[in-house]
Amino acid sequence: MSPVLAGVLQLLALIAALALAYRPLGDYMARVYSSDKHLRVEKWIYKGIGANPDAQMRWPAYLRGVLAFSAVSVVFLYLLQRLQGHLPGSLGFAAIDPDQAFNTAASFVSNTNWQSYYGEQAMGHVVQTGGLAVQNFLSASVGIAVAVALVRGFARSRTGELGNFWSDLVRGTVRILLPISVIAAIVLVACGALQNFSGIHAVGQFFGGSQQWNGGAVASQEAIKELGTNGGGYFNANSAHPFENPTPFTNLFEIFLILLIPFALTRTFGRMVGSLRQGYAILATMVTIWIGFTALMMWTEFAHHGPAFDIAGGAMEGKETRFGVGGSSIFAVATTLTSTGAVDSFHSSFTGLGGGITMLGMQLGEIAPGGTGSGLYGMLVMAIIAVFIAGLMVGRTPEYLGKKIGTREIKFAAIYILVTPALVLVFTAAAMALPTPGNSMTNSGAHGFSEILYAYTSGANNNGSAFAGLNADTQWFNSTIGLAMLLGRFLPMVFVLALAGSLAEQKPVPATAGTLRTEKPLFTGLLVGAILIITGLTYFPALALGPLADGLAS
Repeated sequence: MSPVLAGVLQLLALIAALALAYRPLGDYMARVYSSDKHLRVEKWIYKGIGANPDAQMRWPAYLRGVLAFSAVSVVFLYLLQRLQGHLPGSLGFAAIDPDQAFNTAASFVSNTNWQSYYGEQAMGHVVQTGGLAVQNFLSASVGIAVAVALVRGFARSRTGELGNFWSDLVRGTVRILLPISVIAAIVLVACGALQNFSGIHAVGQFFGGSQQWNGGAVASQEAIKELGTNGGGYFNANSAHPFENPTPFTNLFEIFLILLIPFALTRTFGRMVGSLRQGYAILATMVTIWIGFTALMMWTEFAHHGPAFDIAGGAMEGKETRFGVGGSSIFAVATTLTSTGAVDSFHSSFTGLGGGITMLGMQLGEIAPGGTGSGLYGMLVMAIIAVFIAGLMVGRTPEYLGKKIGTREIKFAAIYILVTPALVLVFTAAAMALPTPGNSMTNSGAHGFSEILYAYTSGANNNGSAFAGLNADTQWFNSTIGLAMLLGRFLPMVFVLALAGSLAEQKPVPATAGTLRTEKPLFTGLLVGAILIITGLTYFPALALGPLADGLAS
């Protein structure tokens, strides 16, 4: 079988699996967030944290819950790392340095999972399992909660109430993320992924020396790492490591986990607003971009030239032979079009244009299908922008799902789409202008610039993948990328929840003959065009200096 055919068959199998899971999971999540009943274990949690799960919150109260919970999580994870040397199960590792501890705490709480450390050489069992893995669940649940709050803003009228943050947080963790992660972890263990709490031991003799590995609860962390679109690996090689991702089947299974919830949330959205066709329109937009990017990536990586590429069957540098070009390309697009950041290959080793595709996927705002929750609310904000553009074309007040998009709503949406690009471009410009950060680049010229642009794109968009080649474990990068991750995660949430509150206060507007039909293919095309044009206008100069110049020169 040719490598190209193998890649296409993997893609078709993935689409079939996602299609089978779409309806049951989407409907189940809609029931979870619409129910007024609480499980017994959930009642215990509410009692323990002193929360009233039945109290409805307006958007400022909901936002305070998000920010307060996340702030406490950052402090807890920071202290856990700083005290690691005094904790049991530390495997003899010392406390993490302050700047790296801040960066890691900000990273995992913001659902970014950027790593400037070697996991197997820095973090013991307590920090890995009790700190990082826990935040993989909680940060993903926070994202889904904010998305559900925005959906309620569309679904409700004449009230500013968006639900209860604590109830949404607990339900997302207990009823959705935990059960699926347990099943996924069992599958990974059965396929060869590591799951234990062993210490450090030598695994063989190589050229007179021994190689050492430490065990860990790898499979359980790998499951929620992909399902929650987190991305932080137990080992430095991430999902390229055979202990995390042993076989071609587990590689495809992990891609399935990455895309599962973000795609299924579009059905949850359609169910909660009372129109499944609206959910299908958002799904069609996401799928169009995802398949387009995947096809383009596979083309760039398979369109090899020269005898070395001919013999290898494609651009195999930096890719695992057990996954091949096809599996690596599908994984790279899935992880950068979502907020996952896991990698089964090194994106810096992709062709120049291939590396640019991974970067552009993040710069779209990771909305196709995006992260758990963040992809849906990001796409809905872009839908509001598209409706506004359509309204300008015909001279009519824009409406979406029966809600008028007025001055207030469009300001919130506009600020939302400007925050992340501003963070990426300002921090990148500062790093290139100052003398010290440039010393961290392994490469010079366009590829070196791409390393820094990719790092801030990954951090501010809460992706977490690295381009490789950049030494990011410095005080400058740990601090600035940490700030970019926190601001890139929580500033947009402020405007999403404010937008949700504004929409929930409105009364529904009846559809007329002049109302834009947002469930039709025409709107899907308009939305895809708006996303690509807005991103292109924002990032094209930076992309021209980095991956485009690199690709044209190769």
